[in-house]
Amino acid sequence: MALYDTLFSQLDVTSAQLLVTDSDFRDKEFRKQLKHTIESLMSLRVVPIINENDADSSGIFWDNDSLAALLALELNADLLVLLSDVEGLYSGPPSDPESKLIRTYIERVHLGGITFGDKSRLGRGGMTAKVKAAVMAAKAGVPVIITSGFDPESILKVLQGDDVGTLFHRDAHLWVKTKETGARDMAVAARECSRRLQALSSEDRKKILLDIANALEANEKVIKVENEADVAAAEQAGMEKSLIARLALKPGKARQCRITSLSKSLRVLASMEDPVGHVLKTTEVLLNTVLWFQLADGLVLEKTSSPLGVLLIVFEARPDALVQIASLAIRSGNGLLLKGGKEARRSNAILHKVITDAIPDHVGRRLIGLVTSRDEIPDLLKLDDVIDLVIPRGSNKLVSTIKASTKIPVLGHADGVCHVYVDKSANMQTAKRIVVDAKVDYPAACNAMETLLVHKDLVSSGGLNELALELRNEGVVLHGGPRASEELSIPEPASLHHEYSSLACTVEIVDDVHAAIDYMDTEGKILIDFVAAVFHNASTRFCDGARFGLGAEVGISTSRIHARGPVGVEGLLTTRWLLRGSGQIVDGDKGVTYTHKDLTTV
Repeated sequence: MALYDTLFSQLDVTSAQLLVTDSDFRDKEFRKQLKHTIESLMSLRVVPIINENDADSSGIFWDNDSLAALLALELNADLLVLLSDVEGLYSGPPSDPESKLIRTYIERVHLGGITFGDKSRLGRGGMTAKVKAAVMAAKAGVPVIITSGFDPESILKVLQGDDVGTLFHRDAHLWVKTKETGARDMAVAARECSRRLQALSSEDRKKILLDIANALEANEKVIKVENEADVAAAEQAGMEKSLIARLALKPGKARQCRITSLSKSLRVLASMEDPVGHVLKTTEVLLNTVLWFQLADGLVLEKTSSPLGVLLIVFEARPDALVQIASLAIRSGNGLLLKGGKEARRSNAILHKVITDAIPDHVGRRLIGLVTSRDEIPDLLKLDDVIDLVIPRGSNKLVSTIKASTKIPVLGHADGVCHVYVDKSANMQTAKRIVVDAKVDYPAACNAMETLLVHKDLVSSGGLNELALELRNEGVVLHGGPRASEELSIPEPASLHHEYSSLACTVEIVDDVHAAIDYMDTEGKILIDFVAAVFHNASTRFCDGARFGLGAEVGISTSRIHARGPVGVEGLLTTRWLLRGSGQIVDGDKGVTYTHKDLTTV
């Protein structure tokens, strides 16, 4: 108590000790007086510290954890937090690398399946006692979280709703499903809803997008509050500035409000021609016979656009991507499962709620599912019979890992290491404007310049120094390849293939345009065959679905097949053949020849 008094006094907080014994706690009148005393102390802003004196295993409580559970029940507490010397409850001894942190305790799942290690080096009971106390309190209606007492921010994180420690809740078995069942159920529901969406008229699908745009604007304040909480948590955690820049929904330099911008993109997408069921080609198939009569009238064959089915998108900490992806899925008639970065948990949750609340009941809100745990991804990747396409947006490692883990087709969206080459014949004023815009306009974007290649003749003409000066004046930190680092006296980067996503870039000197291409192919590790977009005398920042007139984008694909570059609605469609006849049969093609007439332009 002397230690408590000393520590609290440093914060100008008064504390008071209440000592209870097992026999005292058995007295109903004593418990009533205890509750009144605690409430009185708290009303006076005095921190009550309850301690036990003679607890043993045969008593009504056996340690401070069980006493805390009993007190929580007596006080009708909203939440009980039990602090441990580890992060929470693990499936085995925390020191075992195979042990996993259990985020939500479900008795029917975890009871008997947990191997407890040695007792805590602090206190008497260890994790076994904490779990016993937590289960008791949770069953009686008080939610419990077991988390680390070594993290000074633990309690604040719990109160802020952060996903820390292990949660015990009496209704956990109702809203936490086993992973395989939950994953399949989510995917099947998205498919069923997508079929209802496809059955709607073009105007009805358009109306859904317009309703979502209105809902985003109507809920702008609450969206901003949740997003600001994500940003604050990221800053407090010391995350990279580039990640925080992608996380924030606030406008940047010379930009309109991000929510307004997203709503505008939705309305543009809604105003575009309906991509579903669009007739791409019409052919008349004539069946001619060598006999004296015409076998049958011609068949009409149509090649039409069709939704893929169910999409699984794994994307980084960019909540605005959730809105764009969801809008494209609706416009293309696809079901959708989303897994965003944990850093954007609050932003993704509120955006998902606003969007799905705007989807009519006859389609179903489960058209778009939000995956909240990384643990569910492996189970989703097994569902090749339900999910039709996976689009990972992130690092090469993420894309490679997903490709190696699934039979589902994967549309790869890898690094955004954009190269800009300035030739000796370039107009330097134009070149400087383009280079600065490509790097500075939005450094965290995947279409920002990361490597600047300069023709060798620009060294002697002063062009290289002009470009370097322009970038430095904008606060860009320069790193150099072997030749540029010596010429400009700048440090070499750890890798010439690097996505800075910030005000920094690599500069290198090359002999000519062919050497620039070779550099990208070797040092830059960008296979030229994979380059999906090339810009001549224009900024790389134009590589964007909205700027390309796609309305929005699900990502920028670097795959060789299917969609390439910014992937809009068309990249989320496949084709379907529709043959109209009047009773024709094949019958072994006896005496029949086929002729085909293209009616597409007729």
